[in-house]
Formats: sequence, structure tokens, C-alpha cells
Amino acid sequence: MKFAYGVSDFKKIVTHNYFYKDRTDRIPLLEQSESQLFIRPRRFGKSLLLSMLENYYDVAKKDEFERLFGHLAIGKNPTPLRNSYFILKLDFSCVDPTGSADDIKGALFDHINDSIKRFILYYRKYDLAEIDVNRDNAISSISSLLSSTSITPYPVFLFIDEYDNFANTVMMGMQRLEFSKGTKKEGTADELRYQSLVHEHGPLRTFFKSVKASTSGSMFDRVFITGVSPVVMSDITSGYNIAENIYFEPEFNDLCGFTQSEIEHVIEQIVKQCNWHEDKIIEAVDLMKTYYNGYRFSHTKNEYIYNPTLSLYFFKQFQKSCNYPRRMLDANLAADESKLEYIAALPNGRDILMHLMEKDQEVVISEIQDRFGIQDMISDSSMDHTFLVSFLYYFGVLTISEDTKHLKSTLKVPNLVMKSLYVDRICKMLLPWPTVRDEGKLAADRVSAAI
Repeated sequence: MKFAYGVSDFKKIVTHNYFYKDRTDRIPLLEQSESQLFIRPRRFGKSLLLSMLENYYDVAKKDEFERLFGHLAIGKNPTPLRNSYFILKLDFSCVDPTGSADDIKGALFDHINDSIKRFILYYRKYDLAEIDVNRDNAISSISSLLSSTSITPYPVFLFIDEYDNFANTVMMGMQRLEFSKGTKKEGTADELRYQSLVHEHGPLRTFFKSVKASTSGSMFDRVFITGVSPVVMSDITSGYNIAENIYFEPEFNDLCGFTQSEIEHVIEQIVKQCNWHEDKIIEAVDLMKTYYNGYRFSHTKNEYIYNPTLSLYFFKQFQKSCNYPRRMLDANLAADESKLEYIAALPNGRDILMHLMEKDQEVVISEIQDRFGIQDMISDSSMDHTFLVSFLYYFGVLTISEDTKHLKSTLKVPNLVMKSLYVDRICKMLLPWPTVRDEGKLAADRVSAAI
């Protein structure tokens, strides 16, 4: 087996015979809604999911269907919509979040226009009418693209990956500034930048209003959006309120990520390849379970999911050397520290972090909030226990444990990787001097050893 750690190109994974866990059987379920919002924490396989869907629906890949999907579940029973769309893919993680509000607007419009230019080149053999790419107004460019495709037999499927990425970066900078000294400052520059993106005539809300207006007939026939949290979508609700949120649905609990049985099967193959005794299977699976397991995204699905990025990292290292990785924590997750800084700086944030540092600690809230905007985050409601716990859930720091008998939600830290992120952050936050921090790390190691 070959493991495509860090690769999110479905075609490359399939054609180069990389390990791939088939989730194409969910395509018929996804087709039941025309506009969907799918939320998962960072590094949880969302981009690969989008790449798989792109390849399935792309009209230009019709001749490659058997090669790409013939061996997968959907290849044996494809839906009528296969290979019947033009694909417009936007990746908002490519949008530069620095500079002024006008700079960010320019970066957003540049990305949209560049994506449309790639669309024109990619579909040039379909003799589309001329598409006018307006450098100063990407919304106009979208309108021109849809006018061109509307006279063809093929509608457009719009994919937006990491829809909230650049806005979240602006937002996190704002929160760290406002709460860094324990007091909230009104009207900071970063807050004004964020508000300028999402207000009634801001570029982000204007973009989504345009998408909403275009979701009919032979224009944007279908839309699929991924992100990390519902915050930005809540702030642009009037601009785009037609997406069905599918992130709590039980049938999509393992849409991204690996199940326990899938992990065990892969470990078994690696252990055989390394000529280890079969007892090593149990040991390796238990190690992965401690560090990587524990994610649950549906209240009604009693199954925990492994983080796919971390799992592939482990598989690749284990297979390569027939030994466990020296570092179980993938450095790619360290970027989540900015979210921890925000929570830790909130008046009630430290208490929650310290509470969760204790062994087997859980938190109980009435329900996970599925809608909250920036005003909730910078107002007094940000001190609310339910808000803080919900925020930690969306960024993968907490996950669903179980419901109480009164149907309240119990959440917990999913695994030792997240506990490690807590340890590092709390050491820096509470023990700023290096000599003292070393003593704190020894104490933290004793906490981890007790798990």
C-alpha cells in the first residue's frame, strides 16, 4: 500500500494506486439537496472529498469515469447526474487575508477571476461564448460565465472549499487584540475589516448573494461548500440562506475520516509487511486510538472517527520504518493554536481549558450552537459557557461524547493529540518564563502519562 499523506487530488490518488477509503456510496445521499454546507475541523479530508465530487460530476472527465470510479461503489451504480456539469471550483484558503479591507476584497476578486480564467482554458473545447473577466468586479465575471454556459446543455456545479478561511484569519486577529488584556475594545481595525467583508454591501456577502440568485435552471444548478465553522455563514445569512447544513447528519458522520475497522485493516497489512508478530496489531491500533481517535459529529451515530490526516501520517511512517513515528503529533495541526489563544484570552476561557486538562474531564451544555456570528463572539455572550464549548467543538478541540438523559450534550477532548495542544498552549499562557515552563512541561508529561 502507498499512503497519500498531504495529497488531496482524488485523480492522483486513484491513478497512482494510493490508499483510498471509498466514500462514493454517499453520492446519492448528497444529491438529495442542491445546496449544502459541510463543516469539519481543519485537516479532516474536506478537500479530498471535494476533489472526488469534482471528478465524478465533471463533464470533461466523462471518458475517464470507468478508470476513476469503476472499482468504487458509485462506479457499479452511478447516478444519472454523473459527468453532467461544468465545474467551477473556488478555494478561499488561497485568498490573502492581510492588508486593508480593500486589499482583501481585491485578493478575493483576483482569486475568483483566476478561477474563471482556468475554467475558460479547461473547457475551451466546448465552444463557450466569450466570457468577460472583469478585473474590478468578479461578480460581473461570474455573471458573464453563467450567461455563456446557459446556452449549453450543461449547468454549473459550484464548489467552494474553505469558504470561511480568510475571514476566520481576520476574525482571529481581531479577537486576540480585543481580549489580550482582558478587556474588549470597540471598533478595532480588524473588527472593521471583518465587518467590511460581511456587511450588506461587503464583497463576501455580495458574492454569496450573487450565488444565491444564480442557483436555478442552467446557472448554478448545485453548490457544495466546506468550512470549519458556521460563524461566517451566520454573518452573511441574508446573502445566502439556502444551504442545507449536513454536518450533524448521521449518514455523513464518517464522510471524512476512518472508522475503527478500517484502521485495524490497514494496520494488519502493515504488520504483515513488516513481518511483525500479530500481537503488534493490537498494540499499534491501541496507540492510534489513544492519539487520533475520538471524533463524533452526530448525536445519533454511536461511532467515533479517526482524524484522516493524522492516520495517514502514522501509516506512512509506520510502513516506511516498521516503527512508530517519533512524533505522534503532526506539525500541521499546530496552526490551531490561534483558536486556543482566542479561547484562552476570553474571561471564561482559561477556566474551561484548565478543567479539560484534568483526566477524563467532560463538559455538558444544553446543545451545540449551530449559528453564531461575530457579534456573539465580541459581546458578553462570548463569556457564556455554551458559546465557548460550541466554538471548541467546531475547531476540533472538543467532540461529541454522548447525550445525557435530559438530552443535553456532553463533549470531551477527543484524543491525546488535542490534549498535547492544550498542554503546550497552557504552558506558554500561564508559565511565560522558560525555566518555569520546563517545570510545567514535566508536570504536563505526568498528566499525559496518567491518561
